[in-house]
Amino acid sequence: MRYPLRTWTGLLSALSTLVVGQAAASPEPRAVLELFVSQSCSACRPADELMMEWQRDPSLVVLTLPVNYWDYLGWKDTLADTLFTLRQKGYAKARKAGQIYTPEMIVNGVVSCIGSARDQVIRSIDQATAGGSLPVTIQVKEENGLVIVDVGEGDGEAEAWLLPVRRHSQVAIHRGENAGRTETYTNVVRGLYPLGRWSGSHIRFEMPLEAVETQGADTYVVLLQKAWDGKPGRILGAAKGPGL
Repeated sequence: MRYPLRTWTGLLSALSTLVVGQAAASPEPRAVLELFVSQSCSACRPADELMMEWQRDPSLVVLTLPVNYWDYLGWKDTLADTLFTLRQKGYAKARKAGQIYTPEMIVNGVVSCIGSARDQVIRSIDQATAGGSLPVTIQVKEENGLVIVDVGEGDGEAEAWLLPVRRHSQVAIHRGENAGRTETYTNVVRGLYPLGRWSGSHIRFEMPLEAVETQGADTYVVLLQKAWDGKPGRILGAAKGPGL
């Protein structure tokens, strides 16, 4: 059967729209947003609310890292981890900053801004992504009880990390600056697991899936990140687990 030209044009247009739509649905990550917060920080709620907005952008990898250095104010953060506090201190040392604070946003491991200031976050994303998407491709899949991570080719050396993530957390706070509030958090990191070293060539890492199902995590993120003298540096690649 021969279709008229008008029909073929319509079919091609529909196919083009479908392909473009599929490509737009899962773009290469262009930025990783790490928000350092505390349940004892009364200024953090606007940043927590913005995280739900940033999460809707499929080109962004959005992570919340609760810290514990405000616990002395009367409420112990129920999601905090000393590793996250050390990570934030490492970022501060890397850029020779004299102090850390909440809510702080770190974009692609190199640009710092106030996480509750929408305009600052947008400018920081633009600054960190001036060269385009993250340069190293990472693909993840699950097979035979394993998380399989394929890191593509690129320049330099970096460390691959797997971060278990809980997509949504609600916490009722009973003491401290936020007493009486229930806070909602997006993509809360529940651990930092080194996968191995990357030296510019394609490499595959594997980790048991059960290892990332920890502390209520229901998915994960993989990061490829430079480091200098033990301090975290520029993020070269990222990939999202199921549901992100």
